[in-house]
Amino acid sequence: MDTKDSHDQPWQWPDHHWKKLVGQVRAGRALRPKAWPAEARCAVALSFDCDHETSELREGGKSIGRLSWGQYGSRGGMPRILDVLRTHAVPASFFVPAVTALLHPEEAQRIVGEGHEVGLHGWIHELNSILPHEAERDLLLRSADTLESITGQRAVGMRTPSWDFSPNTLSIAREMGLRYDSSLMADVDCYELIEAGVPSGLVELPVEWIRDDGAYLMMNRFEAIRPYTSPADVYDIFRREFDAAYAEGGIFQLTMHPHVTGYRSRIWILEEIIRHAQSHPQVWFATHRDVAQWALEHAQSGS
Repeated sequence: MDTKDSHDQPWQWPDHHWKKLVGQVRAGRALRPKAWPAEARCAVALSFDCDHETSELREGGKSIGRLSWGQYGSRGGMPRILDVLRTHAVPASFFVPAVTALLHPEEAQRIVGEGHEVGLHGWIHELNSILPHEAERDLLLRSADTLESITGQRAVGMRTPSWDFSPNTLSIAREMGLRYDSSLMADVDCYELIEAGVPSGLVELPVEWIRDDGAYLMMNRFEAIRPYTSPADVYDIFRREFDAAYAEGGIFQLTMHPHVTGYRSRIWILEEIIRHAQSHPQVWFATHRDVAQWALEHAQSGS
Protein backbone atom coordinates (compact mmCIF):
# COMPACT_ATOMS: atom_id res chain seq x y z
CA MET A 1 0.00 0.00 0.00
CA ASP A 2 1.31 3.44 -0.98
CA THR A 3 1.32 5.63 2.13
CA LYS A 4 2.75 8.73 0.42
CA ASP A 5 1.08 11.89 1.67
CA SER A 6 -0.56 13.59 -1.34
CA HIS A 7 0.78 16.92 -0.08
CA ASP A 8 4.41 15.79 -0.03
CA GLN A 9 6.80 17.43 -2.43
CA PRO A 10 8.43 15.15 -5.04
CA TRP A 11 11.77 15.43 -3.27
CA GLN A 12 10.07 13.94 -0.20
CA TRP A 13 8.62 10.91 -2.00
CA PRO A 14 9.77 7.51 -0.74
CA ASP A 15 11.77 5.53 -3.29
CA HIS A 16 9.02 2.98 -3.88
CA HIS A 17 6.62 5.73 -4.95
CA TRP A 18 8.68 7.34 -7.69
CA LYS A 19 9.87 3.91 -8.85
CA LYS A 20 6.25 2.86 -9.23
CA LEU A 21 5.44 5.97 -11.26
CA VAL A 22 8.42 5.51 -13.56
CA GLY A 23 7.77 1.79 -13.96
CA GLN A 24 4.15 1.97 -15.11
CA VAL A 25 5.04 1.95 -18.82
CA ARG A 26 8.62 1.67 -20.02
CA ALA A 27 10.53 1.00 -23.21
CA GLY A 28 11.56 -2.62 -23.49
CA ARG A 29 13.57 -4.46 -26.11
CA ALA A 30 14.57 -2.53 -29.21
CA LEU A 31 12.84 -3.66 -32.39
CA ARG A 32 15.08 -2.25 -35.10
CA PRO A 33 15.09 -4.96 -37.79
CA LYS A 34 18.20 -6.29 -39.47
CA ALA A 35 16.78 -5.02 -42.76
CA TRP A 36 13.59 -3.47 -44.07
CA PRO A 37 11.55 -5.09 -46.88
CA ALA A 38 13.39 -5.52 -50.18
CA GLU A 39 16.63 -4.64 -48.38
CA ALA A 40 15.49 -1.04 -47.91
CA ARG A 41 17.82 1.08 -45.81
CA CYS A 42 15.17 3.26 -44.18
CA ALA A 43 11.44 3.13 -43.40
CA VAL A 44 9.26 6.22 -43.84
CA ALA A 45 6.04 6.24 -41.80
CA LEU A 46 3.89 9.29 -42.54
CA SER A 47 0.88 9.96 -40.33
CA PHE A 48 -1.95 12.45 -40.12
CA ASP A 49 -4.09 13.17 -37.06
CA CYS A 50 -7.58 14.03 -38.33
CA ASP A 51 -8.68 16.02 -35.30
CA HIS A 52 -10.88 18.42 -37.29
CA GLU A 53 -13.79 19.75 -35.17
CA THR A 54 -12.81 17.65 -32.13
CA SER A 55 -9.97 20.08 -31.38
CA GLU A 56 -12.70 22.44 -30.17
CA LEU A 57 -15.30 19.93 -28.98
CA ARG A 58 -12.91 18.06 -26.67
CA GLU A 59 -12.84 20.94 -24.19
CA GLY A 60 -16.56 21.55 -24.39
CA GLY A 61 -15.86 24.46 -26.73
CA LYS A 62 -18.61 26.01 -28.80
CA SER A 63 -16.67 28.54 -30.90
CA ILE A 64 -18.12 28.59 -34.39
CA GLY A 65 -14.88 30.09 -35.65
CA ARG A 66 -12.73 27.27 -34.27
CA LEU A 67 -15.24 24.66 -35.44
CA SER A 68 -14.94 26.10 -38.95
CA TRP A 69 -11.15 25.79 -38.68
CA GLY A 70 -11.68 22.12 -37.85
CA GLN A 71 -14.01 21.73 -40.80
CA TYR A 72 -11.28 23.08 -43.06
CA GLY A 73 -9.20 20.07 -42.04
CA SER A 74 -11.74 17.87 -43.80
CA ARG A 75 -12.99 20.22 -46.50
CA GLY A 76 -9.64 21.65 -47.64
CA GLY A 77 -6.72 19.95 -45.93
CA MET A 78 -7.57 16.30 -46.48
CA PRO A 79 -8.13 16.54 -50.25
CA ARG A 80 -4.77 18.27 -50.65
CA ILE A 81 -3.01 15.63 -48.54
CA LEU A 82 -4.66 12.67 -50.25
CA ASP A 83 -3.87 14.14 -53.66
CA VAL A 84 -0.17 14.45 -52.75
CA LEU A 85 -0.03 10.89 -51.46
CA ARG A 86 -1.77 9.57 -54.56
CA THR A 87 0.50 11.53 -56.91
CA HIS A 88 3.60 10.04 -55.30
CA ALA A 89 2.08 6.58 -54.68
CA VAL A 90 2.82 6.75 -50.96
CA PRO A 91 0.79 4.97 -48.24
CA ALA A 92 0.17 6.64 -44.88
CA SER A 93 -1.63 6.22 -41.56
CA PHE A 94 -4.53 8.43 -40.49
CA PHE A 95 -5.47 8.55 -36.81
CA VAL A 96 -9.14 9.46 -36.60
CA PRO A 97 -11.27 10.31 -33.55
CA ALA A 98 -14.61 8.49 -33.75
CA VAL A 99 -16.51 11.80 -33.72
CA THR A 100 -14.49 12.92 -36.76
CA ALA A 101 -15.46 9.73 -38.58
CA LEU A 102 -19.13 10.26 -37.67
CA LEU A 103 -19.00 13.85 -38.94
CA HIS A 104 -17.12 12.90 -42.12
CA PRO A 105 -17.78 9.22 -42.92
CA GLU A 106 -16.97 9.70 -46.61
CA GLU A 107 -13.49 10.90 -45.64
CA ALA A 108 -12.74 7.81 -43.54
CA GLN A 109 -14.01 5.61 -46.36
CA ARG A 110 -11.83 7.43 -48.90
CA ILE A 111 -8.76 6.95 -46.70
CA VAL A 112 -9.23 3.20 -46.66
CA GLY A 113 -10.34 3.09 -50.28
CA GLU A 114 -7.08 4.69 -51.37
CA GLY A 115 -5.00 2.08 -49.55
CA HIS A 116 -4.15 3.94 -46.35
CA GLU A 117 -4.53 2.88 -42.73
CA VAL A 118 -7.09 4.23 -40.26
CA GLY A 119 -6.03 4.03 -36.61
CA LEU A 120 -7.72 4.89 -33.32
CA HIS A 121 -7.42 8.43 -31.96
CA GLY A 122 -9.94 8.52 -29.13
CA TRP A 123 -13.66 9.25 -29.20
CA ILE A 124 -13.75 13.07 -29.19
CA HIS A 125 -10.00 13.69 -28.80
CA GLU A 126 -10.39 13.39 -25.01
CA LEU A 127 -7.44 13.32 -22.62
CA ASN A 128 -6.97 9.76 -21.42
CA SER A 129 -5.14 10.67 -18.23
CA ILE A 130 -8.13 12.45 -16.67
CA LEU A 131 -10.57 9.59 -17.30
CA PRO A 132 -11.59 6.81 -14.92
CA HIS A 133 -10.59 3.36 -16.17
CA GLU A 134 -14.09 2.33 -17.22
CA ALA A 135 -14.71 5.57 -19.12
CA GLU A 136 -11.42 5.30 -21.00
CA ARG A 137 -12.10 1.65 -21.82
CA ASP A 138 -15.65 2.33 -22.99
CA LEU A 139 -14.59 5.21 -25.24
CA LEU A 140 -11.76 3.22 -26.84
CA LEU A 141 -13.99 0.20 -27.48
CA ARG A 142 -16.75 2.39 -28.92
CA SER A 143 -14.21 4.18 -31.07
CA ALA A 144 -12.96 0.91 -32.52
CA ASP A 145 -16.49 -0.27 -33.26
CA THR A 146 -17.41 3.07 -34.85
CA LEU A 147 -14.40 3.18 -37.16
CA GLU A 148 -14.99 -0.43 -38.19
CA SER A 149 -18.66 0.21 -38.96
CA ILE A 150 -17.74 3.18 -41.17
CA THR A 151 -14.60 1.89 -42.91
CA GLY A 152 -15.17 -1.86 -42.90
CA GLN A 153 -11.75 -2.41 -41.32
CA ARG A 154 -10.85 -3.05 -37.69
CA ALA A 155 -8.09 -0.75 -36.46
CA VAL A 156 -5.00 -2.57 -35.16
CA GLY A 157 -3.16 0.46 -33.79
CA MET A 158 -3.81 3.62 -31.86
CA ARG A 159 -2.48 7.06 -31.15
CA THR A 160 -3.83 8.58 -27.99
CA PRO A 161 -5.21 12.14 -28.36
CA SER A 162 -2.45 14.67 -27.65
CA TRP A 163 -0.18 11.68 -26.99
CA ASP A 164 -1.78 11.48 -23.53
CA PHE A 165 -1.31 8.13 -21.77
CA SER A 166 -3.02 7.00 -18.57
CA PRO A 167 -1.88 4.18 -16.25
CA ASN A 168 -4.70 2.10 -17.82
CA THR A 169 -4.15 2.82 -21.51
CA LEU A 170 -1.73 0.01 -22.22
CA SER A 171 -3.79 -2.68 -20.46
CA ILE A 172 -6.90 -1.59 -22.39
CA ALA A 173 -4.97 -1.74 -25.66
CA ARG A 174 -3.79 -5.25 -24.82
CA GLU A 175 -7.30 -6.33 -23.91
CA MET A 176 -8.50 -5.09 -27.31
CA GLY A 177 -5.81 -7.05 -29.12
CA LEU A 178 -4.17 -3.98 -30.64
CA ARG A 179 -0.78 -4.59 -32.24
CA TYR A 180 0.88 -1.23 -31.77
CA ASP A 181 0.72 2.23 -30.23
CA SER A 182 2.17 5.48 -31.57
CA SER A 183 1.99 7.96 -28.68
CA LEU A 184 5.23 7.69 -26.68
CA MET A 185 8.77 8.98 -27.08
CA ALA A 186 11.38 6.73 -25.46
CA ASP A 187 13.29 6.06 -28.69
CA VAL A 188 13.43 6.93 -32.39
CA ASP A 189 13.00 3.29 -33.46
CA CYS A 190 10.27 0.80 -32.61
CA TYR A 191 10.41 -0.91 -29.24
CA GLU A 192 8.29 -3.25 -27.15
CA LEU A 193 6.22 -1.66 -24.41
CA ILE A 194 6.79 -2.89 -20.87
CA GLU A 195 3.86 -2.72 -18.44
CA ALA A 196 4.79 -2.77 -14.75
CA GLY A 197 7.96 -4.68 -15.56
CA VAL A 198 6.29 -7.25 -17.85
CA PRO A 199 6.76 -7.31 -21.67
CA SER A 200 3.41 -6.50 -23.25
CA GLY A 201 3.91 -7.79 -26.80
CA LEU A 202 2.72 -4.40 -28.06
CA VAL A 203 4.96 -2.42 -30.42
CA GLU A 204 5.57 1.28 -29.86
CA LEU A 205 6.21 3.30 -33.02
CA PRO A 206 7.45 6.45 -31.29
CA VAL A 207 6.49 10.03 -32.02
CA GLU A 208 8.23 13.30 -31.11
CA TRP A 209 7.22 16.95 -31.02
CA ILE A 210 10.12 17.90 -33.28
CA ARG A 211 8.51 15.69 -35.97
CA ASP A 212 5.05 17.23 -35.50
CA ASP A 213 3.80 20.18 -37.58
CA GLY A 214 1.59 21.48 -34.78
CA ALA A 215 4.59 22.25 -32.57
CA TYR A 216 5.70 24.90 -35.08
CA LEU A 217 2.61 26.05 -36.96
CA MET A 218 -0.38 26.04 -34.59
CA MET A 219 -2.36 29.19 -33.83
CA ASN A 220 -4.82 30.03 -31.03
CA ARG A 221 -5.75 33.68 -30.63
CA PHE A 222 -7.20 33.05 -27.16
CA GLU A 223 -3.95 31.61 -25.81
CA ALA A 224 -0.26 32.41 -26.11
CA ILE A 225 0.12 29.98 -29.00
CA ARG A 226 1.41 31.47 -32.25
CA PRO A 227 3.27 30.01 -35.23
CA TYR A 228 6.94 30.72 -34.62
CA THR A 229 8.67 28.77 -37.38
CA SER A 230 8.52 29.40 -41.12
CA PRO A 231 7.40 26.55 -43.40
CA ALA A 232 10.89 26.51 -44.91
CA ASP A 233 12.45 25.98 -41.48
CA VAL A 234 9.91 23.28 -40.62
CA TYR A 235 10.84 21.45 -43.80
CA ASP A 236 14.53 21.79 -42.95
CA ILE A 237 13.97 20.19 -39.54
CA PHE A 238 11.97 17.31 -41.05
CA ARG A 239 14.58 16.82 -43.81
CA ARG A 240 17.39 16.61 -41.27
CA GLU A 241 15.38 14.06 -39.28
CA PHE A 242 14.95 11.94 -42.40
CA ASP A 243 18.62 12.22 -43.33
CA ALA A 244 19.65 11.00 -39.87
CA ALA A 245 17.17 8.12 -39.98
CA TYR A 246 18.48 7.13 -43.39
CA ALA A 247 22.08 7.24 -42.20
CA GLU A 248 21.21 5.06 -39.20
CA GLY A 249 19.06 2.60 -41.12
CA GLY A 250 16.05 3.37 -38.95
CA ILE A 251 12.60 4.94 -39.18
CA PHE A 252 11.55 8.40 -40.22
CA GLN A 253 8.18 8.92 -38.54
CA LEU A 254 6.25 12.14 -39.15
CA THR A 255 3.02 13.50 -37.63
CA MET A 256 0.98 16.14 -39.46
CA HIS A 257 -2.53 17.60 -39.19
CA PRO A 258 -4.85 18.44 -42.08
CA HIS A 259 -5.97 21.68 -40.38
CA VAL A 260 -2.35 22.75 -39.87
CA THR A 261 -0.38 21.70 -42.96
CA GLY A 262 -3.23 21.35 -45.44
CA TYR A 263 -2.91 24.92 -46.77
CA ARG A 264 -1.56 26.22 -50.06
CA SER A 265 1.52 27.76 -48.44
CA ARG A 266 2.32 24.69 -46.36
CA ILE A 267 1.31 21.55 -48.28
CA TRP A 268 4.62 21.74 -50.16
CA ILE A 269 6.37 20.64 -46.95
CA LEU A 270 4.74 17.23 -47.30
CA GLU A 271 5.39 17.02 -51.02
CA GLU A 272 9.04 18.04 -50.71
CA ILE A 273 9.79 15.65 -47.86
CA ILE A 274 8.36 12.82 -49.97
CA ARG A 275 10.42 13.89 -52.99
CA HIS A 276 13.53 14.17 -50.84
CA ALA A 277 13.04 10.68 -49.41
CA GLN A 278 12.23 9.21 -52.82
CA SER A 279 15.45 10.69 -54.22
CA HIS A 280 17.35 8.26 -52.00
CA PRO A 281 17.79 4.60 -52.97
CA GLN A 282 16.25 1.85 -50.84
CA VAL A 283 13.55 3.73 -48.97
CA TRP A 284 10.39 1.89 -47.88
CA PHE A 285 7.23 3.96 -47.46
CA ALA A 286 4.72 2.11 -45.30
CA THR A 287 1.81 2.51 -42.92
CA HIS A 288 2.47 2.49 -39.19
CA ARG A 289 0.70 -0.88 -39.09
CA ASP A 290 3.15 -2.44 -41.56
CA VAL A 291 6.23 -0.83 -40.03
CA ALA A 292 5.31 -2.04 -36.55
CA GLN A 293 4.55 -5.55 -37.78
CA TRP A 294 7.79 -5.83 -39.74
CA ALA A 295 9.84 -4.50 -36.83
CA LEU A 296 8.28 -7.01 -34.44
CA GLU A 297 8.82 -9.96 -36.75
CA HIS A 298 12.33 -9.06 -37.88
CA ALA A 299 13.95 -7.51 -34.81
CA GLN A 300 17.64 -8.21 -34.43
CA SER A 301 18.23 -11.00 -31.95
CA GLY A 302 19.55 -9.87 -28.61
CA SER A 303 18.35 -6.30 -29.09
